[in-house]
This record gives sequence, structure tokens and C-alpha cells, in this order.
Amino acid sequence: MPSHGNPDAERVRCFVLTISDTRTLATDTGGAAIVDLLERAGHEVVDRRLVRDDPDLVREIVQSQLGAVQAIVTTGGTGVTTRDSTYEALSGIIEKHLHGFGELFRMLSYDQVGAAAMLTRATAGTARGTVVFMLPGAEPAVRLAMTKLIVPVLGHAVAELTR
Repeated sequence: MPSHGNPDAERVRCFVLTISDTRTLATDTGGAAIVDLLERAGHEVVDRRLVRDDPDLVREIVQSQLGAVQAIVTTGGTGVTTRDSTYEALSGIIEKHLHGFGELFRMLSYDQVGAAAMLTRATAGTARGTVVFMLPGAEPAVRLAMTKLIVPVLGHAVAELTR
């Protein structure tokens, strides 16, 4: 697979946040998968937390990490239920939206879940020099996003933020 730049150019400092009203760290397989895949790719996960689906709390936690880490990966709260609010919590702090991430994710998801792929609001962007990815909560969706989209370009994306 051709790459733009060297995706392994840098060990990226990452923060992982699970947004869920029902999971615990022990049952959070999506968050655990993110940590595992980042670390196997040579990146550093400096912290992992789980928080209930509360937009103010999610925004506060993410804002506290901006600039302290190079990448933030969230999982959960990107659907359309009444409790899903990650998109609303974080879209206002995004300075540059990476629309291609959500478009590619939904395209890849379509092969796995069919038309239901349109119901995710997974997205990405940058804020204060940090790249932020918002993923669904389901482990298969997390693994898809991490293996096909995030891990292959994370080092390059972070390097671009410093240019």
C-alpha cells in the first residue's frame, strides 16, 4: 500500500477516551483494542480513561489533553441515539476537520454492516496541534478504523501538524 511520507516517522504520544454509560474499563473491549493497536505500532499511550456520555465532561477531558498529547482517540457516543453526544461535545473545538476520515470509515464500514454505516458520525480533526479521532464504540468498528485508517497514517498526520 503506498503511503504519503513515512507513517512510522515518529512515536506518537496518545490519549484514549471511552465514552459510555454502560461499560467499565474491564468490559471496554474497544478502548483496550485501541491501546493494543497503538502500542503494537510503536506509539505511546500516556493515559486511558472511561467517562459517561456527558458532553460537558467529554469536552472538558479532551480539552485538558490538547497540546499535552499528539493524538486523542475516543470511542463511543458517535451514533444517533439520544445519549450519543461525542460529536456535539467535540465538533466545536475542532479547528480543522478531516472529513476524509469519516467518509473513508463509512465506506469501509459499509462492507461490514451495510447501509447502517450511514448512522455513524465518526469523524476526525485537529485542535491545538493535536489530532483527534472520534470512533464508534463497537469493537469491530474500532478495529476497522484503527487498522485501515489511523495506525497507517498516525505518524505522518502528527508530523504534518508541526509543519
